[in-house]
Amino acid sequence: MDLTAYAYLLGQYLGDGHISHYAHHRVPSLMIACADAWPGIANETEAAMRAVFMDNRVHRLQRTGCQNIKVYSKHLACVFPQHGPGKKHHRPIALEPWQQEIVDAYPWEFIRGLIHSDGCRITNWTTRLVAGVRKRYEYPRYFFSNKSDDIRKLFTDTLDKVGVEWTTLARGSDPFNVSVARKASVALLDAHVGPKY
Repeated sequence: MDLTAYAYLLGQYLGDGHISHYAHHRVPSLMIACADAWPGIANETEAAMRAVFMDNRVHRLQRTGCQNIKVYSKHLACVFPQHGPGKKHHRPIALEPWQQEIVDAYPWEFIRGLIHSDGCRITNWTTRLVAGVRKRYEYPRYFFSNKSDDIRKLFTDTLDKVGVEWTTLARGSDPFNVSVARKASVALLDAHVGPKY
């Protein structure tokens, strides 16, 4: 197994992936939805899936506005032990020790997978009064949004380890959004993640 690819794919799975086992299929499948707007991410996700599941065929299924990238394997529950019934934000999500070792060894790939699934890089703006004149200032910012407290904590714990400063922004009363806006931290994410493509 390519551990670099696994760290990225784990981030993608925790964001936009799910494992299904339909009665008419002999083995379960992992599917990750990738928006058509970001073909580079779809290609990177497919490449990571092929590197992790080297002996299995990877399929793309075109849907309205997205491609479902899919692989069948009997070992999915072992490779992604976070799988379980119901939505991820309704159940505990924790990494196994062997997964944490991989994330610790390849933190940027894990962060990249999470941002590619549930994050974005935007140009934010604000205004300031300078010498009596209101001026507009623009600056880049990263967001990561996920309803699971556990998945957000995995993301922020990993940001802490690589020296990225972050804050939590509440949507209503729910702290679903993690923001990275400090210049040095944005520069780090730009160097290792960059905008979606």
